[in-house]
Amino acid sequence: MKVSRETLEEFDIEYDITRLAPPEELVFLDIETTGFTARSSYLYMIGCAYNSAGKWCTIQWLAETYEQEVDILNAFFDFVKDYKYLVHFNGNQFDMPYLIQKCKQHELDYNFESFTGIDLYKRISPCKVFLGLSNCKQKTMEKFLGIDRKDAFSGGELIGVYHDYVKDPSEFSRNTLLLHNEDDLKGMLSILPMLAYFDLFNNSVMVKRASANNYKDYNGATRQELILTAELPVTLPRPVSASANGCYFHGEGAEGSFRIPIYNEEMKYFYANYKDYYYLPEEDVALHKSVASFVNKEQRTQATAATCYTRKQSRYLPQFDILFEPIFRREYRSKEVFFELTDELKRDRAAFTEYANHILQVIGTTY
Repeated sequence: MKVSRETLEEFDIEYDITRLAPPEELVFLDIETTGFTARSSYLYMIGCAYNSAGKWCTIQWLAETYEQEVDILNAFFDFVKDYKYLVHFNGNQFDMPYLIQKCKQHELDYNFESFTGIDLYKRISPCKVFLGLSNCKQKTMEKFLGIDRKDAFSGGELIGVYHDYVKDPSEFSRNTLLLHNEDDLKGMLSILPMLAYFDLFNNSVMVKRASANNYKDYNGATRQELILTAELPVTLPRPVSASANGCYFHGEGAEGSFRIPIYNEEMKYFYANYKDYYYLPEEDVALHKSVASFVNKEQRTQATAATCYTRKQSRYLPQFDILFEPIFRREYRSKEVFFELTDELKRDRAAFTEYANHILQVIGTTY
């Protein structure tokens, strides 16, 4: 069994890793195998990245023969026993189940119950469409951040290299195997800034400025939009722009901006207790029976859920959950709901902050 160590003295992580845990309590894991099923393949390498005295280091255990699976398993679990957090990339789906199956196969009493798992893939993948990624493979995220790899082989291509290494060990084969795993470990550290997008959706932005803007639409008509400028909870590694339902977001660095359409039109407020109302067809309005009882019977009918409303000309903003009340619709069965942009609301920065976070969640979860 070969052990390789390296101190990554010049490796600068552009992310506040304390958002995950104290660095000295974290260990990063990546394994290399000759297949996806533990019973019918070999585990030939386990690699870890860890922090020692403020510097990031890697340690790798390479099985020089097929029989050394037990040796690298024992070495790995002995090394990580004092760590609290296990960081991996989709390890819940492959790395950990594979290692546990190998332990059972060799009758080794190891498990991951004492660790808190942090799956980078699981945290970042919900942002795939928001970021415009074609997939959420680790190499795709590295490319998104402008990171270049040294190794020229994929994990699948290295299976043959390992089998050749067992039969006829060479320095070239050994270095090729170690380099791929090392780059996977460094890659996990390199893509940590991608967690900023996870943090963006799991913390609150804070609105600093709110204003209205006039613009011309494609038909030359004058429209209005609400512009919100917000302080982001994290610094984004790369600018991002996204939209949904007519609302737009752009984030760059630690600042974000929102553009949300303002609808200047007549909308309807529907009363819930329609049985207590009459509808006046000529006036196209519903009045409470305590008032409308004085209206001629010929000029009133029993209100229904669809006719129990009052109309109001004003400026409105869209909402996609019931955030602000009263809510307005264009028609009773309209799925779109709005709230009025009142003078009071214009002065309420806390309300705009709540609204900006609402819009961000809508944009981030609309696929």
